[in-house]
Amino acid sequence: MLFNSYPFLLAFLPLTLAGYFLIARAGPAWAAGWLAAASLVFYGWWNPVYVLLLVASVAFNFAVGVEIVRAAGSARARLLLAGGVAADLALLGYFKYADFFVANANELGAGLPRPEIVLPLGISFFTFTQIAFLADAWQGRAAEYRFTHYCLFVTYFPHLIAGPVLHHREMMPQFARPEVYRPHWENFAVGLTILFIGLFKKTVIADGIAAYVRPVFEAPGRGVALGALDAWGGALAYTFQLYFDFSGYSDMAIGLSRLFGVTLPLNFASPYQAASIIDFWRRWHMTLSRFLRDYLYFPLGGNRRGPARRYVNLMATMLLGGLWHGASWTFVAWGGLHGLYLLVNHAWRGLAARLGWRGKGGRAGRACAVLLTFAATVLAWVFFRADTVGDAWAIVRAMAGANGVTLPYRWLDRLGAAGAWLAGHGVRFENTATFGGGTQMNWIVACALIVFLAPGTQEIMRAFRPALGVEPDGTARWWRWRPAPAWLAAITAAGALAVLSLTSVSEFIYFNF
Repeated sequence: MLFNSYPFLLAFLPLTLAGYFLIARAGPAWAAGWLAAASLVFYGWWNPVYVLLLVASVAFNFAVGVEIVRAAGSARARLLLAGGVAADLALLGYFKYADFFVANANELGAGLPRPEIVLPLGISFFTFTQIAFLADAWQGRAAEYRFTHYCLFVTYFPHLIAGPVLHHREMMPQFARPEVYRPHWENFAVGLTILFIGLFKKTVIADGIAAYVRPVFEAPGRGVALGALDAWGGALAYTFQLYFDFSGYSDMAIGLSRLFGVTLPLNFASPYQAASIIDFWRRWHMTLSRFLRDYLYFPLGGNRRGPARRYVNLMATMLLGGLWHGASWTFVAWGGLHGLYLLVNHAWRGLAARLGWRGKGGRAGRACAVLLTFAATVLAWVFFRADTVGDAWAIVRAMAGANGVTLPYRWLDRLGAAGAWLAGHGVRFENTATFGGGTQMNWIVACALIVFLAPGTQEIMRAFRPALGVEPDGTARWWRWRPAPAWLAAITAAGALAVLSLTSVSEFIYFNF
C-alpha cells in the first residue's frame, strides 16, 4: 500500500487511527497490538506471503536480542550477536543480491541457473533496523523488552517501507508513554500539515517533473546520441524528482507518525543547500548515514588509525552504502563517486585548515561551494538512475558536450539573430523526444528556487518539534507554521491539489531499495 493512494488516505489511515485511540481505552498494550497488526496489513497489501517473512524476522531478532541481554558481557553474547547479524545479512543477501552475484558469475562463464526472486518491500530497512537493535542490545543501550512494542518498533508502517532507519532507544520510550495513546489536537494539526506538505511534494512536484526523466535515461539504450542540453535537462530533472520524492516521503512518514503521537527522527534536511559533500551526507537520508557511520565506519576504525586508513574506511563505507541501495554496478559506481568526493573534501579541509583559509570565503564563497557540491551530486545521480554504467557514461559524455548542443527547432525563430549565430557555430536546432523545451526549463527553475531558497519542512514546523533532532528556537518568522486561518487555507489548498493529482499512483523511488 502506498501513502499516495486513495485506499491508504481514505480507508486505511482513518480506520487505523480511529481504532488506535478507541482500543487504547482498554489499555496501551491493546492499542500497540492494534497498530502492529495494522502495520502488517499495510505491508501485506503488496504481497501477503512476505508478511510471514517479516514476522519470522521480527521473532528471530527479538529472541536473539533478549538472549544477548541475558548473557551480557560474556563470550556467548558476542557469539549471539555475530550469529544474529550474520543471519540478517544472509537473508538480505539472498533476496537482494543472489541474482546479482549469479549474473556476474555467469559473465565469467560459471553457467549457474538464475534464481527467480521477488525482492520483499522494505527488506533493507527492517533488516538494518534490527541489526541496530542487536548491536544496541549487546552494548546495553536497548533497555525495554516487550514483544508487542518490539514488533511495533520494527513493523511501524510510517517507516517500514522506506525508512527512516530507527533505533530501539529512540522509539521504545515513546511507546511506553501513556500520553501517546491519547488523542491530542496539536498532534493532529502538526501531523496533517506535514503529511499534506509531503503529499504535495510527491504528487505535484516529483511526479510532475518525472515525465522529463525517463526519455533521457532510456536514450542510450536505444542508441540515441543526446545533446548537451538534453542530457543536462534529464539529469537535473531526475535530481529534483528524487529530491522531492524522497523529501515528500520523509515528510509523510513524520506527519503520519505524529498523528499517533510518535515522533520519528529527522531524515531529510535541505541537502542541496549543503556547502560540502560532508554536509550533504549530514542532511540526506540522515538515519542511513548514521547507521553506516555507527555500525560500519566506526567499527572499521573510523579516523583513529591515521589519514590513509581513514580514507580506506570512508571509501569502503560508501561503496557498501551504494550497494545497499541496489544490486547493480551503477549503485557501486555511485557509492564510489561519493567516496571519492568525501576523500577530496576531507583532504581539502585539512589543507585549508593548515593554510588558515577556512571560514574566509564569505557569502560568495559559500554560494560557490553550494553550487560545486550540487554539480557533483547531479553527476553522481546519473549513475544512480541509469540502467547500466555504460548508459550513465554516455549521458555524462553528452553533458560534457561530446555530442554537441541541440536546441528545440522552435527556438530558432524566437532567438532571431542570436539563433542564426548559434546555428552558424555548431548548435543544432531540431525537435527531440528527450527535451521538453520551455516547459521543462520552467519546471527545473521552479524546483531550483524552492530547493535553494525556501526553508525545509522541519524549519517551517520547528516551533512544534516535528522530528527527533529538531528543537524549537523560539524565533518567529512569517513563514513559520502556526495554528492560524491563513495557514489552514494554504495547507488545505495544497492537500486538496495533492489529492486531486492522484490520477495515477506512482511508487516512491526509495520503495525499490
